[in-house]
Amino acid sequence: MAILSLQNISFSYDKTPVLKDISYDFEKGKLYCIVGKSGAGKTTLLSLLSGLTTPSSGTILYDDKDVAKIDKYTFRSKYIGVVFQSYNLITKYTALENVILAMDVAGYKTDNKKQKALELLKSVGLDEDETDRRILKLSGGQQQRVAIARALSYDPDIILADEPTGNLDRETQSEIMAIFRSLAKQGKCVILVSHSPDVAAMCDECYKLTKLTKKS
Repeated sequence: MAILSLQNISFSYDKTPVLKDISYDFEKGKLYCIVGKSGAGKTTLLSLLSGLTTPSSGTILYDDKDVAKIDKYTFRSKYIGVVFQSYNLITKYTALENVILAMDVAGYKTDNKKQKALELLKSVGLDEDETDRRILKLSGGQQQRVAIARALSYDPDIILADEPTGNLDRETQSEIMAIFRSLAKQGKCVILVSHSPDVAAMCDECYKLTKLTKKS
């Protein structure tokens, strides 16, 4: 059964159509890749899936519930975890503090937030010394790992990632993709946007967007 479903979704910027009549189902336990040429609407679709943007028409369902009728803050802080291309971490904080803050913002309840955060950071490949470093003292690959741990901090069903390997070398890209594959195997629905054929080849399913013509 689909955890996230697009039903005849369309979206326009200032009357210019970007997406038109898109229907697609995303299931738990799978790693998806949204692909397409520049301007095809990949990042826009991710924004719609995350609830940051509202479709011009159509319906998005989360667990058979209309996302439009779910409180946006609740949807984004409990059900959806987002990994941004630019990481969007608080640079004056340590890796550990970034993850704990995400738990606080989401209202996530656990007996020991620090221990939970350490476990998450360890699960994405950071050691204890690295978790205590401020963000700017970490490499791009390490920052991406922190961003993934932060997205997982409140245990959402769905992980969305916008070009998560775009700034990384090939070896680090493979390591990050291994993390996403592992999350899918653990039952998460993981949806990536990427222009990389290598990344697309590592996913279970790809959804290709086609750039609309002016007549569309």
